[in-house]
Amino acid sequence: MRALFTAMAIAALPAVAVAQTPPPAEIPALYDIAVAPSPERIEADIATLVGFGTRHTLSETESETRGIGAARRWIHAEFERISAACGGCLEVMYVSDTVTGPRIPEPAEVVSVIAIQRGTADPNRYVLMSGDIDSRVTDVMNAADDSPGANDNASGVAGTLEAARVLTRHRFPATIVYAALAGEEQGLFGGQILAAHAQREGWRLQAVLNNDMIGNSAGINGVVDNVTARVFAEGTRMTETEAEARQRRFTGGEVDSPSRNLARYIAQVGEQYVPNLDVMMVYRLDRFGRGGHHRPFNDLGYPGVRIMETNEHYDRQHQDLRNEDGRHYGDTIEYVDFDYAAKLTGLNAVALAGMAWAPPPPAGVQIEGAVSPDTTLRWTRPTDAQAPDLAGYRIYWRLTTEPQWTHSRWVGDVTEFTLENVVIDNYFFGVAAVADNGAESPVVFPGAAGSFGGY
Repeated sequence: MRALFTAMAIAALPAVAVAQTPPPAEIPALYDIAVAPSPERIEADIATLVGFGTRHTLSETESETRGIGAARRWIHAEFERISAACGGCLEVMYVSDTVTGPRIPEPAEVVSVIAIQRGTADPNRYVLMSGDIDSRVTDVMNAADDSPGANDNASGVAGTLEAARVLTRHRFPATIVYAALAGEEQGLFGGQILAAHAQREGWRLQAVLNNDMIGNSAGINGVVDNVTARVFAEGTRMTETEAEARQRRFTGGEVDSPSRNLARYIAQVGEQYVPNLDVMMVYRLDRFGRGGHHRPFNDLGYPGVRIMETNEHYDRQHQDLRNEDGRHYGDTIEYVDFDYAAKLTGLNAVALAGMAWAPPPPAGVQIEGAVSPDTTLRWTRPTDAQAPDLAGYRIYWRLTTEPQWTHSRWVGDVTEFTLENVVIDNYFFGVAAVADNGAESPVVFPGAAGSFGGY
């Protein structure tokens, strides 16, 4: 992977023997995974979710045909059907809690549905894809009126179900979680509950891919774009301590949080493997002044991003169903671009598969080289049991103003390497772990600012 970057890097360096033979630059299976999501299946799933009338968090829970209770039971049953097709490879469960808040004035149970595909070698390392079950109209407290929520966010749930259908055809060293989260419109409660569950269970959660509106390709700005996706990623992590912030001031890392390097990873594999897709990285937690279900995971220090369409149509978000002066309002299914939703599902699928096939991101990454012509990086290695397919490591660097990693060098199965005549003051650096088949982890920036956690 990243063969172009490797060639650039080697050309820029002195003639030094490269350690061992580098793994392949691409993974053929990811090309197949990228195009495997079916627009027809996604359309059918969105139609089923829309058919429940409303999926408001406070809507009907006993009916079999209407409300969020019927919706979550159908999602649970669909995950079970997917599991049956792969010989029981998914653990399907509800994760819930009773909550109150400004938008939930009386105690209510918020129930999410998750399906866990256990890793074969390192099952406590997790990557997660999510979409939101609930929907709303103009009044966020209106739990009675029809609220189709076709794009916001039946598209994200349908994409998550479809990614599960595609990826359960394969086996991975790490664990993949597919999550349909509830309570988003009422206060991000489903994400809070699942993030707390992950923390209690000690999950080594490497990546959260939150999909919130992945099916609209025609924006209110008049732009029709079915070839671009946005990935939102926060900068410095929420859990940074005062001491870590002080260190970051002198060493950098403001744009190299694990969430930012997760976004770079998604952009790189997406543009390599998904046909006709450009990925726009946005250096912000979410859209301006707004939030999504990755935020509760970010709040606990987990790397997480929001994946979504590039051009939104605000007449189709949080609106009562109506037509005024020839203008349609409401989130109805006829405005969903199912091919586009399948493409963004493919983006998720290649990112999840690439990370789950790769060894864990390097831990304990440190760097030194002040007042020296050379830069040295060190890191620790996982056990052979955790990473049986580990081939070695690749060091990355870029100018501090570059958005994406531009130079790299394969260094083999070592835990320390010195880049001669590459001055630490001029670049940002990182390390990625590489599997025998070429799958790479996200790049890890040195120190606490960029850490994906330990082994």
